[in-house]
Amino acid sequence: MDINENYYQLEKPIIQLKEQIDALGLSDDPGKKEKIAALRLEIEREWAKISPHLNPTHIVHLARHPKRPYSLDYINALMEDFMEIHGDRRFADDPAIVTGLAFYKGETVAVLGQQKGRTTRERIDRNFGQMNPEGYRKALRVVKLAEKFGFPVISLIDTPGAYPGIGAEERGQAEAIAYNLKVFSSLRVPIVVVIVGEGGSGGALGIGIGDSVTMLENSFYSVISPEGCAAILWKDQNAVKLAAEALKIRSQDLCGLGIVDKILPEPCGGAHIDPDQTFKTVDKHLSQTLKKLQQKSKDELLEDRYQKFRKMGIYLEK
Repeated sequence: MDINENYYQLEKPIIQLKEQIDALGLSDDPGKKEKIAALRLEIEREWAKISPHLNPTHIVHLARHPKRPYSLDYINALMEDFMEIHGDRRFADDPAIVTGLAFYKGETVAVLGQQKGRTTRERIDRNFGQMNPEGYRKALRVVKLAEKFGFPVISLIDTPGAYPGIGAEERGQAEAIAYNLKVFSSLRVPIVVVIVGEGGSGGALGIGIGDSVTMLENSFYSVISPEGCAAILWKDQNAVKLAAEALKIRSQDLCGLGIVDKILPEPCGGAHIDPDQTFKTVDKHLSQTLKKLQQKSKDELLEDRYQKFRKMGIYLEK
């Protein structure tokens, strides 16, 4: 196996098996259950060959996989009566983030999620999940509404980063993110954050302060993309693999460093191979975590949240 191949080449046998499963699911074959079970077992075998050889660059490919479930997929699968809220009441709406209120397990929650888009047209319309200042201010509007009525907040992160365009800078991109950090830190309701794909820089952090911060097994979370890091530090796009390794972007690294609290397992081959199983995993985590957090008083929430982020990093005092 050539570990220098990109992940899309490595996963071809798994994708072929997945296509056979999908075809059987739509057929009237009386023995389809047994055949599907056999195909799933074959996927497990293929994954056992691939997974030990995955490097950080492969994880980046997995996190960016075009068939990976996006925020709206999670919202539609896990929540009911989602009512999307548009606009920041200052400038415009930002389609790169979907925000609003929904019922989760019979309870009203505020939900935020970056959305990349599936088709080329939708990706352009949603700016590939890269939020502008109005997107962060829209998120701010929704979480302040949640605090007013005592609704917990669920934040789903999947972005390459905040949009770096001139217009975004002119409208206060850095200030919008920084102000969100301040407000999210002091929000007096539970906040559960799940990194479901890319967790890119301040673009992710702008809606990523929470009482619980977890990530799916094959997602990544980083101060900068490997491509951006290679361009800045090495000035060479051939250094992307080196940058990905140096950044410690994998879930295992980040959990070990205390940046995230927990790793949520993915099906063999990644979340896109079995979205339903991924939804069940995230659903179980959200349900359990919200129950624990709602048992705490508002003062306990704030103090625990403060201590959580205060403990991150290593420093020496002289």
